[in-house]
Amino acid sequence: MSSLSRELVFLILQFLDEEKFKETVHKLEQESGFFFNMRYFEETVTNGEWDDVEKYLSGFTKVDDNRYSMKIFFEIRKQKYLEALDKRDRAKAVEILVKDLKVFSAFNEELFKEITQLLTLENFRDNEQLSKYGDTKSARGIMLAELKKLIEANPLFRDKLQFPSLKNSRLRTLINQSLNWQHQLCKNPKANPDIKTLFVDHTCGQPNGARAPSPVTNPLMGAVPKAGGFPPLSAHGPFQPAPAPLPTSLAGWMANPSPVPHPSASAGPMGLATANNAAAILKRPRTPPTNNPAMDYQTADSEHVLKRPRPFGISDEVNNLPVNILPVAYTGQSHGQSSYSSDDLPKTVVMSLPQGSTVRSMDFHPVQQILLLVGTNMGDIMVWDLGSRERLAIKNFKVWELASCSIALQSSLANDYPASVNRVMWSPDGTLFGVAYSKHIVHLYSYHNGDDLRNHLEIEAHVGSVNDLAFSYPNKLCVVTCGEDRFIKVWDANTGSKQYTFEGHEAPVYSVCPHHKENIQFIFSTATDGKIKAWLYDNMGSRVDYDAPGHSSTTMAYSADGTRLFSCGTNKEGDSYIVEWNESEGAVKRTYHGLGKRSVGVVQFDTTKNRFLAAGDEFLVKFWDMDNVNLLMTTDAEGGLPASPCIRFNKEGILLAVSTNENGIKILANQEGIRLLRTMENRSFDASRVASAAVVKAPAIGTFPPANPAVGTSIGDRAAPVAAMVGMNSDNRSLVDVKPRIADESGEKSRIWKLTEINEQSQCRSLRLPDNLTAMRVSRLMYTNSGLAILALASNAVHKLWKWQRNDRNITTKATASVAPQLWQPSSGILMTNEISDTNPEDAVPCFALSKNDSYVMSASGGKVSLFNMMTFKTMTTFMPPPPAATFLAFHPQDNNIIAIGMEDSSIQIYNVRVDEVKTKLKGHQKRVTGLAFSPVLNVLVSSGADSQLCVWNTDGWEKQASKFLQISPGQAAAPLADTRVQFHHDQIHLLAVHETQIAIFEASKLECLRQWVPREASGSITHATYSCDSQSIFVSFEDGSVGVLTASTLRSRCRINPTAYLPPNPSLRVYPLVVAAHPSEPNQFALGLTDGGVCVLEPLESEGKWGTSPPLENGAGPSSTSGAAGSDQPQR
Repeated sequence: MSSLSRELVFLILQFLDEEKFKETVHKLEQESGFFFNMRYFEETVTNGEWDDVEKYLSGFTKVDDNRYSMKIFFEIRKQKYLEALDKRDRAKAVEILVKDLKVFSAFNEELFKEITQLLTLENFRDNEQLSKYGDTKSARGIMLAELKKLIEANPLFRDKLQFPSLKNSRLRTLINQSLNWQHQLCKNPKANPDIKTLFVDHTCGQPNGARAPSPVTNPLMGAVPKAGGFPPLSAHGPFQPAPAPLPTSLAGWMANPSPVPHPSASAGPMGLATANNAAAILKRPRTPPTNNPAMDYQTADSEHVLKRPRPFGISDEVNNLPVNILPVAYTGQSHGQSSYSSDDLPKTVVMSLPQGSTVRSMDFHPVQQILLLVGTNMGDIMVWDLGSRERLAIKNFKVWELASCSIALQSSLANDYPASVNRVMWSPDGTLFGVAYSKHIVHLYSYHNGDDLRNHLEIEAHVGSVNDLAFSYPNKLCVVTCGEDRFIKVWDANTGSKQYTFEGHEAPVYSVCPHHKENIQFIFSTATDGKIKAWLYDNMGSRVDYDAPGHSSTTMAYSADGTRLFSCGTNKEGDSYIVEWNESEGAVKRTYHGLGKRSVGVVQFDTTKNRFLAAGDEFLVKFWDMDNVNLLMTTDAEGGLPASPCIRFNKEGILLAVSTNENGIKILANQEGIRLLRTMENRSFDASRVASAAVVKAPAIGTFPPANPAVGTSIGDRAAPVAAMVGMNSDNRSLVDVKPRIADESGEKSRIWKLTEINEQSQCRSLRLPDNLTAMRVSRLMYTNSGLAILALASNAVHKLWKWQRNDRNITTKATASVAPQLWQPSSGILMTNEISDTNPEDAVPCFALSKNDSYVMSASGGKVSLFNMMTFKTMTTFMPPPPAATFLAFHPQDNNIIAIGMEDSSIQIYNVRVDEVKTKLKGHQKRVTGLAFSPVLNVLVSSGADSQLCVWNTDGWEKQASKFLQISPGQAAAPLADTRVQFHHDQIHLLAVHETQIAIFEASKLECLRQWVPREASGSITHATYSCDSQSIFVSFEDGSVGVLTASTLRSRCRINPTAYLPPNPSLRVYPLVVAAHPSEPNQFALGLTDGGVCVLEPLESEGKWGTSPPLENGAGPSSTSGAAGSDQPQR
């Protein structure tokens, strides 16, 4: 609703009040939600008209909108309850207790019990807390004073408590002005016109009795260009559709738009997605009208903002604002910044990698954080494994489909100079990466681990150089590019089709920075003339026209948590600037000191740990604390850096890649990074091979700082023969492709591979988590997404959360088997407990899902689905009462407000939390749903059921795309309601299906079974299985208490962990794992949820670094198909 339409409602309210339509006035106040009439509210409360009080409040808030709203409704209902007790009307009191006060029991069960106990007292004033309760009138007065304070403090009532200052009868005045203007337009105006209706435009009668033409068809209406005239109410008049709001991050930038009019910035109303927060709304910049006499009434008010937000939306308030219904002061819980010191910065040079040409761009893999993607000025791209210091793959620039290229590109390719890489970047899940070249082209590759790079898409994106690219997800995975042709373009990353073209820069576009806030997706772009613009995914032009500091060529980047915006750039004079922006005001918040005054090239920068900035400048890497403008420290990385080196942190900020003068890269690490690389290096060399094998490696590889004694030949010794070979080959790029080779291959083949068996606690690291709560079998288990905690759901519907604390043995606070965590509870001491249905708890199917930011958990144990705040453990809401009960929960990967809920009745409900509505119901299974997994790459939801069936649903229209039953051998007896679980490989294409009889790998879109594995009979049934975080391994738990580790690519067992390795001996008690969970960033750590209520964390010994060794391909571990019967402990072949 536009601002003028909103003001019209106020005029109508004034008119109705003046005309004494009292009930109608209050009805419109409530339905519009624009004005809360405190005087009317006081009257209804004082008179005890409780139904009218709540009905009026419902136009502005609901019980569970926030803690203020909850306290308002609680106080009203408590007063109603006490008055019924005071009148000795027990039946009425019980009705109020059950219908009105029961809802609060989920938030404070003890308080509800105390209120219930008042029924047992002859006089409720015998309760100590109510001893001062007076008569009804005084009690209502005291409550009313409290309610007014709560309403004034409630953000939902902000700007709704004051009626605008209006002159009397303002609506009548406007109508009279309109009639006077209509009369002026009459061809033959009468001196005293007789106006009898407002239903049609006024016109005076024609002389000599002729009838005036209809106002509707009169060609003069609205076409008489009189000075000061009002235009007709048309599509361009005052009451036009409202443009939608902007996110906070853009809105502030509008306050001081560039004085130069931008044609696309004022071209009609904006077509934005609706914002969630009224604070995010500011007016957009407008250019004065030039040829249209109509006034420009556009504002950024929106219909959505003026309506009450729905109660259950997953917003910042839900995430961070604990609910308080007790009559005590509320103490907020602050989140201090993580305590990092400069020692956490990666400063130690641990290796050097030769590239053969100048490095232009680098990016670390988002999941496998020791994989580094590199692009050079010769058009080469390479993938390095820093653990083995091996170049896994290299691709030289080559146009894939030359015949389909434009003439301009073919002409550019004919030039002598090569195409340079301007940017390389991984997709968010690491399954794709993009390469932007200096000649028109963007290449997308799909990455399938190891050296498996496959051509995915070739896009002729721009005329001239493609200067930058980035991945975004407006509604599906897209690639955003910008170029020398001054355009920004958005492409479908799956099909390569162009989605949007943004035009408006007056110089080549230098960089792009996609981001999202408040569910609004947008793109910042910068040009070589120093202009910054912002775009939404529509065709309405730029929303921002701003100048970068010093009119520099600038790149922009957010902190890791997406809350702080920084930019760094260099102008034509060589002056460089690194700044933080105040997004709400669109102004520079702080300018960091320490950059050189005459930079060579554009200074590159990066951010890490939500705490540090780094830039390559003056042959150094320079670091800043984000909260301090002064330079924190510098490093020269032992020399050899160019004037403006290219730099890139890995996701955890423990490794830093820096380009060198010698066409190479240096890897810098902190202590955690050094440990990670040592671990990975151990994994990449089989000890039995090192002694007898001469390994050919890349030249110029540095060494770790001396922390442990050297073992075997030094890295320097290994590098020497390679250097000689480089000289002989006269091509120092080709040699790095050589993989490690084994000198004595015949001897290697003759060795018999043996499964690693772990039988004793000394053979691995295991830790049973401390627990002083009631021990009940663990039904569900997961790590938090940060990897800092473990969450378990027991069969008694109680959740348990273990957090690792920072100490000398665990400076990262990550989950580990080496340090015991704390069983965490908030200061209130409450537990997160699900509602339980009337059926046998043992028959319930527990399920839960964690939000991406670890702020809340959605959970069910046969009863309603509960939403818990992970900080306070308080129940924020419940929904979906059984029957049918929820049996599996999964958040949509792009929208936390969309949840897929598998049900006991075999259906799947797609539920929107924000609007409290089931969007669609999917039917395809024959028994209850036991597994759900989304793939944003394929745009599908895969479901699995107790019927051993898999179904694939398209998430665009929710149609069933494919279905297939698992192949169960006749000799394998499966339980009638055996769970089938599904999980996507991190490539989001391959699917792991887990059943008590087997494990299978599918190509998800068509459900083609690629491999199948059946356990040996002695192990018993499979109880659970999961991918490791890097999808290289599968951890499988069995009924006999053992855990198997399979190589995911071949489904071959490589390690078996027997229960004696992690369980104390107890012959009288049969204990085994029911569920296994993988650490989100440690590929060899997993946790087990046990039948005795315990949770164990397991890791291999530090000296081993991994679980067993994979069997060689010669032993039959090659790819397998699903045809034929499965052998014991073998993939089907």
